[in-house]
Formats: sequence, structure tokens, C-alpha cells
Amino acid sequence: MSRLTPDRKRFAADPLGYGVLAWQQWELAKFIATGVCESRSTPSANDLKNPLLWLTQAHALSEAARAIFDNQPQWETMPPWVHGACDSQYCGAGLMLVGYSLEVCLKAILILRYGVDAYTDDEKKHRHHKLERLAEFIPSLSPKDRAILRTLTHYIEWAGRYPDPGAEQVVKFEEIFALSEMNEISTADLFELAGRVMQYSNEVVAHSDGK
Repeated sequence: MSRLTPDRKRFAADPLGYGVLAWQQWELAKFIATGVCESRSTPSANDLKNPLLWLTQAHALSEAARAIFDNQPQWETMPPWVHGACDSQYCGAGLMLVGYSLEVCLKAILILRYGVDAYTDDEKKHRHHKLERLAEFIPSLSPKDRAILRTLTHYIEWAGRYPDPGAEQVVKFEEIFALSEMNEISTADLFELAGRVMQYSNEVVAHSDGK
């Protein structure tokens, strides 16, 4: 069982390899539970569409975002006059992770709803970061919910990674301010919606298990 528990010493020795061990750990967990082992060193495309792996990835991203928001760096190595800018960008990175968490969770739900084969057949249709489009099946989304999803999409696509959306798309910078102010979006609103999406994924999982 030790191979199934977090191992930061292993991460320290091989950080890049450790970061993609989820599939191997899942295969080991199945072997421990069933005694059945398929001798493969690399996963197939269908293996990587396992919705459990997508849901655990969504949870991991959510926890990474939480770690960012729970910590406030002091920016000692930076000049005092850029501390505010650094903190804004730091929080933007956290919002990017919130957005990615929702994206992965929504795609996991699509895999659960349609099955691996059907999702794979239409994979190109889902290969984007537009949260509002991905969340179309979530019941009872309010205008504020849709504004949150549209704004978080900006953080996934650029605002969590770059200070600039591109010279031809600078209007996106203004759209974030407009959507946020018009809908009075708070952190409580962000996390309430994220929790609702995660709860919906639990309902889909329960329904799938009951089939």
C-alpha cells in the first residue's frame, strides 16, 4: 500500500516523472483490489479517458488553488513598488487553477455521460477551455454563474499566465472588469459555483454506478 500513498521523497528525486504517475497508481490500486494485472508500461488513449482520473485531477487542481489562496507571499525578493502587481498576478494564477479544475471536472462529466468511445469520437469538439459551453448541461445556471464561467475562461486562456491577451484581443482585459463589476462576483460566488459543479459530478457518478 505504500506505493499508493503520497511520497514527496520520490517527487524530490524525480519531480517530472512523479507528476504523471496517476495512471500507474490507479493500475496498482486495481491490481491490489482484484489481483488482475495487465502488463503494459504505457497507457492507451482509452485508459487516460478514465473519468476517475479526470475527477481526481480536478480535485488536485482545486487543492492547488486552495493552497495558493491560503498563502500570502511577502515578496521580499521583489522591489516594494511591485508587491501589489505580484500579488495580483499570484491570485490570478490561483483563479487559473480554479478554472482548470472546473474544466477538467466538466469534461469528466461528459465522459461519464457519453462513455469513453463517444467522447473520444467527439474529442475535437471538447478540445477548448470555454467553460460556459462545457457547462451547458449543468442545470439551473444563473446569469451570474455564466458570467463567472466566462470570466474564469479568460484566466485559463491568458490572465492566469500572461499579463497580455495579445495586441488584437486587448478588449478581453476590459471584459474581465466589466463582467466582474456588473455581476458583483465575489470569491464566495466563485467557490459556491465550483462546489455545485463538483456536487453535480458526484450525482452523475452515483447515477452511472447505479446503471
